[in-house]
Amino acid sequence: MFAYIKGTVEVKNNDSIIVEAGGIGYRIFTALSTINNMGQPGTPVKIYTHYYVREDIAALYGFGTVEELSMFEMLLAVSGVGPKAAISLISTLSPSRFALAVVSQDTKSLTKAPGIGMKMAQRIILELKDKISKEQLTASIPEVASDNIGTSGDSVLSEAVSALMVLGYGSVEASSIINGIYEEGMSVEDLIKKALKSLSK
Repeated sequence: MFAYIKGTVEVKNNDSIIVEAGGIGYRIFTALSTINNMGQPGTPVKIYTHYYVREDIAALYGFGTVEELSMFEMLLAVSGVGPKAAISLISTLSPSRFALAVVSQDTKSLTKAPGIGMKMAQRIILELKDKISKEQLTASIPEVASDNIGTSGDSVLSEAVSALMVLGYGSVEASSIINGIYEEGMSVEDLIKKALKSLSK
C-alpha cells in the first residue's frame, strides 16, 4: 500500500516513530537500530514501509534501507515468524550479517536476537536456504554465470550469490558481481564483504 513515507520525525518511542507527511501523522513500528539512526524530532526522513494486515491487526513497519525491508519481508514468509520476531532480528543483525548467518547455517548468531529460539533459527535457515536454492539460481542466472558456478568454487560462489539475493539484489546482478570479483581460495564471508563494498560504490 505504501512504498515509503517521506516527511518529518515528530516522536521517537522505544518501538516506533511518528512521521508527519502531508498533514498526517503515521505511527511506524521499526527496529531499535533504525530509531537510533533517526534524527531528532523535526528532522526530515524517508522511511521504506511494509503495511502489515491480519484479522486482528493493521500496522505500518518501517526501515531505513531497502535491504532491511527486503530482510523483513523475507522473514515474514517463514512459517511461525511474525513482525515482532523479524524486527528483533533486524535490531540485532545487519542485513549482511543476517545473510551470512543464513548461508553458513549460523544458528548462534540468529538466536542472539530476543525471542528467537533455536527451533525458530533452524526453521529460518531451512526455509530461506530452500527458497534460494542452487537450482533456482542456475535457472535464472545467465549461462556464463551458471557455468562458473558449476566449476571451481562451486559452494562458495553459489552461497555468496544466495546471500546477495537474501539482501534483495537480483540474481543477474548478484551473479555478475560475484563472478567478477571471485578469486581462487576466497571464503564466502570475504567474497560477500568484497561484493557489498563494490556494490556500495
